[in-house]
Amino acid sequence: MTVPIRSSLALLTLAIAAVLAPASAGGKPPVTAQDIASLVQPQAGQSVTMSVYATGLNNPRGLKFGPDGDLYVAEGGKGGTHSTVGRCTQVPVPLGPYTGSLTGGRISRIDSHGVRHTVTDQLPSDQTTAAAGALTSGVADIAFIGHTLYALISGAGCSHGVLGRDNAIVRIGAGGSASLVANLSKFQKAHPTQVTEPDDFEPDGTWYSMVAAGGYLWAVEPNHGELDRVSTSGAIHRVADISATQGHIVPTAVTAFYGNFFVGNLNTFPIVEGSSKILKITPTGHVSTVVTGLTTVLGVQFDSKGRMYVLQNTTGNPGPTPGTGNILRIVNGAPEVIVSGLTLPTGMTFGPGGDLFVSNVGFGVPPTGMGQVLRFHLGN
Repeated sequence: MTVPIRSSLALLTLAIAAVLAPASAGGKPPVTAQDIASLVQPQAGQSVTMSVYATGLNNPRGLKFGPDGDLYVAEGGKGGTHSTVGRCTQVPVPLGPYTGSLTGGRISRIDSHGVRHTVTDQLPSDQTTAAAGALTSGVADIAFIGHTLYALISGAGCSHGVLGRDNAIVRIGAGGSASLVANLSKFQKAHPTQVTEPDDFEPDGTWYSMVAAGGYLWAVEPNHGELDRVSTSGAIHRVADISATQGHIVPTAVTAFYGNFFVGNLNTFPIVEGSSKILKITPTGHVSTVVTGLTTVLGVQFDSKGRMYVLQNTTGNPGPTPGTGNILRIVNGAPEVIVSGLTLPTGMTFGPGGDLFVSNVGFGVPPTGMGQVLRFHLGN
């Protein structure tokens, strides 16, 4: 995910730390998952109830239910300390240069009792500079085709402080072993998009969201601005150069619905309220706008009745701010807030029973172990 934070960065980092710090200087008890969840409030008139479904996650991002009925969560991990300065082109200041690790990116399986199990923690993880908040990326999303689990790696590549492992889609096998399906870093370097932002350019990309549809994997990359189709044999096809018609809007979330793809965008910082939107992209790459007036979109889903839901990371502030994320339901093309008070949420999915599951505390300071999944029963 692209996070081009400018002058408000230091104050933002302090604000996040103040909310999420494990303990205060005055010796108060550490903040708990329930403390963070207590900030979340259903809006008036909404028959929504919430529970904490899972805790102990490291920068939780995309999440999907598997064929076994359990919830699988992609995690950014813990970052890393290895630098590749002098070895390749680096991400510009203030985000770069990144540091990284070959391991630490994690996938967790959450069973029906909310207990977390590690599928693998042997995937790359990276982080921005300390001045930029040490924001961590690793496994951005996961998806299933049949009984096979695929992971979208965002925290790898030389420009992210990781040598020998590129951003990629990998297949997760027995015991959590990972095998390469498609090298996304190599593809992007060989196929640049029309619009790039020089002071915010990530050579290896910052892949964020992935969905399985029609036997293919469809992945969105925010920094270059594209939607790509990837076969299980590794063939990559660019479906849409989103930057060509939309500019540097930082597309993040993708979902499939009735044969088309719906993509939300984060946009750049400082945040401009109402500047994000939902795009409809056909399998042949035609891009159109279907919803406007949104802010910092990091998730989009449809329920069983065909209603669109949108996850907003931050509202009412110039930069990412704890306690200001929300969930919208789109009614007759207009957004309706159904839940507010989320803390830096980063992904969502519907469960088999119709409940909505959201990754909360998906990044910030300090992120390690503070991430959680919240479960929302939406009533009628």
